[in-house]
Amino acid sequence: MVKRIINFFDKLEDVIRGYLSRYPIVYTFIGGIAIVLFWRGVWHTADILEEKGKFLGWLFYEPTNLAIVVAILLATGLFVSYFIGDTILISGIRHEKKITDKTGREVEEERVELKAIQTTVREIKKEVDEIKEVVEHEHSDHHRSGK
Repeated sequence: MVKRIINFFDKLEDVIRGYLSRYPIVYTFIGGIAIVLFWRGVWHTADILEEKGKFLGWLFYEPTNLAIVVAILLATGLFVSYFIGDTILISGIRHEKKITDKTGREVEEERVELKAIQTTVREIKKEVDEIKEVVEHEHSDHHRSGK
């Protein structure tokens, strides 16, 4: 039953994300409002729990809470990935799967493709460096013969 509910919302998310990604400004407003209201609820809940005092008061006291949350975000990798959210919009526009929906084979194929691109870029850089060296050598020869 739980699996069916999760599957339903996963499919619904894909449809909505695919549709809204064609309207980035509307998508931004809807997402922005929802995110602000979500964090408002989290904030108020934390305030209520802090007011309870004792252990909850200490746990939700701002400096204590900040240290705990930063440690959790760093440990889960979310501290950095939070700032790279535009990939969701881009994947919706391209109708790409989320990384969690990709198979191991698809992820491996992307890794191999990226490795090939890196190799090509290194080769191009090497060729550019060689061309630069030849041009500098000819330029210095030209100036010596002209003097």
